[in-house]
Amino acid sequence: MNDTFKALSDPTRRQIIRLLRERDLTAGEIADHFNMTKPSISHHLNSLKQANLVLDERKGQHIVYSLNTTVIQEMIGWFLEVVDSKEQEKKGNDKGGNEE
Repeated sequence: MNDTFKALSDPTRRQIIRLLRERDLTAGEIADHFNMTKPSISHHLNSLKQANLVLDERKGQHIVYSLNTTVIQEMIGWFLEVVDSKEQEKKGNDKGGNEE
């Protein structure tokens, strides 16, 4: 999950994920939304692929990128576990502090 957080630390990559949330896109279509070189976009896409946040599939002469919802769901589950354990800890402390 470390690669996932590292990939998400960059605002450009987060914006790419927002774009892919809407629909699958080619690298060129993604690049059209940014004021940077295509090699820079490729670098960001490779980081997202290494973190398994995006999937790529060759369709003819193009590579189409899509959001890997499985990893996103795993991350949400992890966040919910953290929040839930913190809430349980807080409730435990509240009970313990009220009893004398």
